[in-house]
Formats: sequence, structure tokens, C-alpha cells
Amino acid sequence: MTWSIVARDPKTGDFGIAVASRFFAVGCAVPHIRGRVGAIATQAFVSPIYGTDGLKLLEEGLAPEEIIATLTARDDGHRQRQMHLIDGQGRNAAFTGEKCVDWAGHLVAENVSVAGNMLVGPEVIAETLRVYRDRAASGMPMAECLLDAMDAGEAAGGDKRGRQSAAIVIYRDQDYPWLRIHADDHAAPLAELRRLYAVAQERYLHVAETMPTRDNPHGMIDRSVIDQKIAALEAARDAEGRAPASFATPWKPL
Repeated sequence: MTWSIVARDPKTGDFGIAVASRFFAVGCAVPHIRGRVGAIATQAFVSPIYGTDGLKLLEEGLAPEEIIATLTARDDGHRQRQMHLIDGQGRNAAFTGEKCVDWAGHLVAENVSVAGNMLVGPEVIAETLRVYRDRAASGMPMAECLLDAMDAGEAAGGDKRGRQSAAIVIYRDQDYPWLRIHADDHAAPLAELRRLYAVAQERYLHVAETMPTRDNPHGMIDRSVIDQKIAALEAARDAEGRAPASFATPWKPL
């Protein structure tokens, strides 16, 4: 199942993974990230252990190629599996078992890799990679780079079985995600991710900027600052006649 992209922003050290599949809740199985440490996508006849143990090995300092060798050597099912990963130094690697369902393969470039199986053909990952690198070079935010890249892969044919779920996960330098959105069962999951990302920009991502971090364990204590910012954004949206992207019920005053 699936194709995915694993990326690192060399300027910030942020990690991101985006994934889509004709499989339920693919975002629960494929992406594994730890801030400052690395990002791993495990797919095909998926082994979550590749993600959980792979992150431990990255934290211990093993290089991505060593981690692939270690995990596949102890796994009799590795010929049906696929993984790709990147570490905090920007080193990356990928593996596609020879028994993965066609079309299956991967591409690795500086600070990014794309891998897939059960795809229409190699053009899916080629277009995903091309568009990501183009958008990243232009300075576009990582979330938008990932979304555009996945849309390009879908336009090139995507998963040959169809569409069902997609996810995008981005970590900064913390142990919690800066953004994690899933479309777990949807006829157009990548379009649904776009809507959810728009919803996140209305309130959630502004609140995320106030959350405690290792360097600032207090976060932003004064709620009025973020409340005023969100109110201003809502007023600007109303003035432009734009409806909210969210399906939520209207906000009730406390």
C-alpha cells in the first residue's frame, strides 16, 4: 500500500512526513518522527517496529543505512516491506523489499526521499519528489510543500487501487508534533487534508506557537495576546466575505 514523502528542512531542522493510500487510517501506521532525532516512514506490508525501533537507533547515533541493515536483517518479512528515513544531520536512506507489490520503488535526494508500492508507476514518486524540491527551493512552508507534492503524485496516478486516507505530520524540535492531521476514510483524502490545514491556520497553529517548549517551559502565559490575534484574523476573514474552513459549530462565549 501507499506512497509517502519524508523530508527535513535544512534551515530549521524540522521534519515532515506526508502519506496517502487506498487503506484505512494510513497516518496511524506509516509516519514516525522524533524532534531533533529523525523521521521514518514504514509501509508496504507495514512493520511499526521499523518506526519505533528505528527512532531509538537514530537517537543512539546509527546512520540511516545502518538502521535499514539492522532492522531488515532480523526480520524474515523484510522482502515485503518498505521504509525510508532521515536523521538530524540530513543523512537519508531507503529500502524497498523485492516482494513489495508492483509498482514499488523509492527515490532519495538531499533532505528528502519518496517511496511507494502498489502504485500506477514510477511517475508517482518522481512527480512527488520533483514538486517537493521545486516548492522547497521557492521558500514555501513545509506543510504546503508536502501537500503540493502529494497532489502531484496523485495527479500522476497515485495508488493504483484508489484513494481512502492520507496524513501529514510535522515536528519542530520538540517531542510533540507541531502539526498532525489525518483524513482516515475519505473519497478525496488529499483534498480533505487541504481543508484541515486551512482549519489549522484559523486557530490551531496560532495556539501552537504559544505552547511550552524545552527552551521555554512556560510557553505564552498571557492568553489575551493570542485571543486578540485570532480575533483579528476572524475579523479580516469576515470583511473579505470568506466562510470558515471548519465544520465546527459557532463559537459560544464563555
